[in-house]
Amino acid sequence: MIAAVDGIPDVTFRTEASELEALRANLLEFLRGTVADAGADGVVVCLSGGIDSTLTAHLCVEALGPERVTALVLPCHLTDAVDTLDAHSVARDLGVDPTMVQLQPLLDMFEDSVAPTIDEEVDRVALGNAIARLRMSVAYYAANMTSRLVCGTSNRTELLLGYFTKHGDGAADLRPLAGLYKTEVKALARHVGVPQKIVQKTPTAGLWAGQTDEEELGAPYGLLDVLLYSLVDENLGVEGTADELGIGPEIVREYAELYLDTEHKRQPAPKPETDRIDAEGLFCELEGRL
Repeated sequence: MIAAVDGIPDVTFRTEASELEALRANLLEFLRGTVADAGADGVVVCLSGGIDSTLTAHLCVEALGPERVTALVLPCHLTDAVDTLDAHSVARDLGVDPTMVQLQPLLDMFEDSVAPTIDEEVDRVALGNAIARLRMSVAYYAANMTSRLVCGTSNRTELLLGYFTKHGDGAADLRPLAGLYKTEVKALARHVGVPQKIVQKTPTAGLWAGQTDEEELGAPYGLLDVLLYSLVDENLGVEGTADELGIGPEIVREYAELYLDTEHKRQPAPKPETDRIDAEGLFCELEGRL
């Protein structure tokens, strides 16, 4: 695992109070507008007890009111107990009555019925992805039953690195945190009053016991954020980013390759080119007739 590197230059993240307040207002407007445009009754948020889902829930409740937010708590392992308690505490503080679904029985059935037919030896990552997709199945079921939108909780750092499960936690109808690096998520969480206990928790996707984000990603979020900002936002390239941050180009290249290799996760499924009518042009034509 790559340790934090001393002497890394400051990056223009939004961490000042005035910037955070403007960001908060913008996200609240985004949430209200997106839900209204969809004609939805509210949103569904999966509460994990971590900072991303907690901040998302805070913003949703502030934007829409607690009665329009469905909070799902979806533990799967016995080791999820502390996070489950934290998720319930967050919901209670926000005035939301959470719905808890224990996924372990569903996972047991999956392992007994499906996994052996695919491969006799169960792969831990594949099983972790299955858990993420079970969570999203529950979320979309709840959304369908309540005429609400599924609100994703992924941040920009995770999205750029492909650190999410395709059609799992990567599935959502809207993503208020998608433009925020983890550094900004922490700053905004403190600004809106997320409990310090949640802000300081070790980030984990909860896909298996003892799993942590930074161990899997191979570097602290603080380093990943500045690296990705220079590499993607400033488009400095591998050598330019390495020079800017004073780190070895091999480190930057590793994450540049990860960014490129996971591009398929951030894009719609590919389809062949056709000569079908362009939908955007059709809608413009129809609007002109109305």
